[in-house]
Order: sequence, then C-alpha cells, then structure tokens
Amino acid sequence: MSINIPRGTKDILPGEVEKWQLIEQKAKEVSARFNYKEIRTPIFEHTDLFQRGVGDSTDIVQKEMYTFNDRGDRSLTLRPEGTAPVTRSYVENKMFGLPGQPVKLFYIQPMFRYERPQAGRYRQFVQFGIEAMGSADPAIDAEVISLAMTVYKELGLKKLRLVLNTLGDADSRKSHKEALIAHFEPRINEFCSDCQNRLLKNPLRILDCKKDRDHELMKSAPSILEHLNEESKTYFEEVKNSLNAMNIEYVIDPTLVRGLDYYNHTAFEIMSEAEGFGAITTLSGGGRYNGLVEDLGGPATPSIGFAMSLERLLLALEAEGITLETEEDLDCYVVALGDEAKQKSVAILSQLRQAGIKSDKDYLDKKMKAQFKAADRLKAKFVAILGEEELSKGIINVKNMDSGEQSEVAIEELSTFLKAT
Repeated sequence: MSINIPRGTKDILPGEVEKWQLIEQKAKEVSARFNYKEIRTPIFEHTDLFQRGVGDSTDIVQKEMYTFNDRGDRSLTLRPEGTAPVTRSYVENKMFGLPGQPVKLFYIQPMFRYERPQAGRYRQFVQFGIEAMGSADPAIDAEVISLAMTVYKELGLKKLRLVLNTLGDADSRKSHKEALIAHFEPRINEFCSDCQNRLLKNPLRILDCKKDRDHELMKSAPSILEHLNEESKTYFEEVKNSLNAMNIEYVIDPTLVRGLDYYNHTAFEIMSEAEGFGAITTLSGGGRYNGLVEDLGGPATPSIGFAMSLERLLLALEAEGITLETEEDLDCYVVALGDEAKQKSVAILSQLRQAGIKSDKDYLDKKMKAQFKAADRLKAKFVAILGEEELSKGIINVKNMDSGEQSEVAIEELSTFLKAT
C-alpha cells in the first residue's frame, strides 16, 4: 500500500529547489543590506501565544490552527504566522534591553494553516518576514515596505501594486469601531455567522469577510480615514512622504484591513497585476503593531513588519514569464575506465571536492559513451578521462566540453588546472 503526501503540502524536488534557494538568498542579501538579522523560532509554540497574539476573532485562531496536546497535556500549535513567535522571543530574551535599537529581524520559515488548498496556497507554506521592533518613526514603516519591494524588483517582478492604508491609533480605532457597529448592526442578520460574532468584538474584521464582500453595506461602510485624529493623520502623512522620497508608488485603499488583531496605524499589501496570476492577487502584507509586545508581557514597544509567501512569489515570477537563473552546472565529471582507474577516481574526486570544485563520477559501471552522456546531462564544463594507460603515466586527459579542446594534465595538478581554466 503506497503512502501519499498529505493534502495541502508539496515536495520541492531538485530542479525546483534551486529556485527556492535563489529566492531565499536574495531575501537574506537584501535583509543584510537593510541591517536586519536572522531569527529562527520553534515550529510549535504554546497555543496561548497565538490566541493572545493573533486574536481570538481571527480566522487563523478560530478555524486554521493545527493544535494538539502533548504527552504532558499541554496545548501546542504549529506556527501559523511569524510575528507572534518573534515577539514572544523578543520579550523572553529581553531584546528590548539590547543597546542597538530598534531590533531589526527577519525569518524564512515554514508556517502551517488548515485551509482549502489552492494555487499558491498550501497547508504548509514558507514565509519570508521582517520585524522592526522599538521605533515609532514613520520612516521605518516606509523602510519595511521598501525592503519588500526591493526583494520583488531585484528578482525581476515589474507588475506590482502597493496598496496602503492606516488603521489609526487606539482613539481613532475606537471611534471607527463605534461607527462600524452603528452601520452594520441594524442588518447584521443578513451577514454570515462569522460577521455576526465579530460585530461587537472586532467589527473591522467584517470588512475583511470573503463571503459578504459584495453586500451593499460593505461599499457604504464608514472609512477609517473619516475617523483619524490629528496624530494619526500626521503619522500617515509622514509615512507617505517617506515613500515619496524613495520614489515608491502606492495607492490608498481605505477598505484595506489586515486579518490579524494586532495591527494599528500603517497597513499595506503588495499585489501582482500580472495577467493570469489568479483571483487572489496578494503577494505579501504587513503593518504596524504597537501593542503586541506589551500584550505578551514586555514593555510598550512600537513595531512594524510584513510577511511574504514564497509560493506566491514563485507564481508571480511565472506569470510574468521570469526565469530564475540557477547555478546547476557541474565543474568536472570524472570518467574512469578499468578497475584500477575506477579505484583512483575515488581519490581524485575527493581531492576535487576538497578544492571546492563541483564534481561527480559514474557509480553504475557504465561504458565510456554512457559516462559522456551522463556528463552532458549534468552540464559538466570539463570531463576528466582516466584509463589504465593514463594511470601508468600519472596523467589524466581533460576535455573542455564547450570548445572540445583536450589537455594532458598531471593527476596531482588537476585541481589547479581546472581552477585556472
């Protein structure tokens, strides 16, 4: 009886995994340029972390978490998103006391959510995320957005749309919340059960509902922009000014809300506008979450971050017809003919690899012609041929596969020759 892969997961095979490595390397390189350091958190955390950090009213907590009890009867959850674990680590390791503030972190980690699998959306997926913790400067909001846009653009994406909004501070949100309740309450029975449950607890989440997004009350719902106090207006203007200074184009969408409870002030999403990308166009999203560190037991710490899906990034690259150039070529393939030559090829191959030369040999006792075919398939730049006659002379024949030129090289000089050619 065969065992298949679980629904909502996928194998990343050789030939494809190199694209992932290239994207991950680009994300790390850009993060270093912006002075962000990598953090790695556990794959599972205490369930309370996500209930408190993400919010009881969110779809993630209510419907999507992989939660289980361990042998000590403790409730644990596979990580569904990255911000709450990073914030937990920030508090637990007292990073707020470090001399270099703000603390600027990035992660590239698998996440787990139980939801309906579809193109670019899996139950195990990988996110690249950024968290900047300890600064209330609007310029760092723009920096975080710039970092995300830089990764996309340097990988070749052009058909991007940055959507920006503000959720305001606590006072602005309170005013907006009251207006939303007054707007939806008289006809809330026309909405789904999720929206009905959210009305009094978090009415902003109604605006994010997929089932009722075409309801007429959605179009006429009060905008947060109508309820911003002067402090929130000023903050938002400074974020926009910083984006303008960096020549980053954006559009304002007052209906944009993020799906997690901890956001305030800046909220943003980056969309793909590539033809044929699909109905769900969001590539990444993020925003400011000034109260989360405090909610998890730390001091008041203004913070901002984003997360981007690597699966959806790959789909966007495909939609724009962008091919990632990956380094798959082999430097040298060693062809050995005869028992003594085969034995010697083991030591030669080891020396090449120790010298940093990507190399391989035949392990299936193939004939010479078949070994050359294997070298072609592996796109070897050179083929080093060792037979009984070459072995007796202490030499090896090296063929340049591009030019066809052949050279006799002393066996002990092979690594030096290949590096110099």
